[in-house]
Amino acid sequence: MPELRESPNLAALYPKAVLTGFRRKGGELPDTSYTLPAVALDPEHLAAYARVCGFRLTDQLPATYPHVLTFPLQIKLMAAPDFPFPLAGSVHIANRITQTRPLTLADQPDLRVHVTNLRQHPRGQQFDMVSEAVVAGEPVWSDVSTYLRRGGGSGDRSERREPPPSPTAIWRVPEDTGRRYADVSGDRNPIHLHKLTARMFGYPRAIAHGMWTKARCVAALEGRLPDAYTVDVRFKLPVLLPAKVAFQATPSADGWHFTLHDPKKGKPHLAGTISRETPAPDA
Repeated sequence: MPELRESPNLAALYPKAVLTGFRRKGGELPDTSYTLPAVALDPEHLAAYARVCGFRLTDQLPATYPHVLTFPLQIKLMAAPDFPFPLAGSVHIANRITQTRPLTLADQPDLRVHVTNLRQHPRGQQFDMVSEAVVAGEPVWSDVSTYLRRGGGSGDRSERREPPPSPTAIWRVPEDTGRRYADVSGDRNPIHLHKLTARMFGYPRAIAHGMWTKARCVAALEGRLPDAYTVDVRFKLPVLLPAKVAFQATPSADGWHFTLHDPKKGKPHLAGTISRETPAPDA
């Protein structure tokens, strides 16, 4: 398991991944894992992230925040020559985060990332990028990001679209949301930045990051969540910027169900659940 001395430089990795990725034609996933030890957390960066996503300013990390810390390690894996799929065109379709306790600015977690579980999808192939934050030898946070590489597949899509629920809130999402989130996350995929660069990849306008939409939904429930929980989302249709979106949240026996959809057309952007996660008993 290679141990890194510093977080990978995304400004260098992105052009490399784009320039070399189009030569890739599939294959097996690499067994490479990366570790970044004892990461010092930056209060100014955390505050900037909180402002972009709608969280309160505290020394406790939102459950979605460590994703941006592990993202450079994910891109390093996906930019490597032995990765079978190009970064450009790989679509983030789902994300599941579990925390057994909140991380705080006083923690210095070890970050770990690997890729696994290549499998078929009706529209191609999918795989999981798995990230962990470890404190004192114990994982306290984990993230499974599922990506789709389109092409082939059975084409069998049995999912039915349900009528949208009555919204809890209506949010306006400004045109610069992609650029603002890119500044704090490092995710400068061109589809999120400007209309012209998004058109190069088939989108009429820039689209919001999926992880921004997830973070914004979690922020709307801040103060009503336990210390240990799992938040699991499926990304549906992209949010074209600027936008107006409808958020809806309903309590469940184990936590919450929530959705994000177009308030006029009812088209779904995201569907998720939050469930209580009970920490394992001490050995």
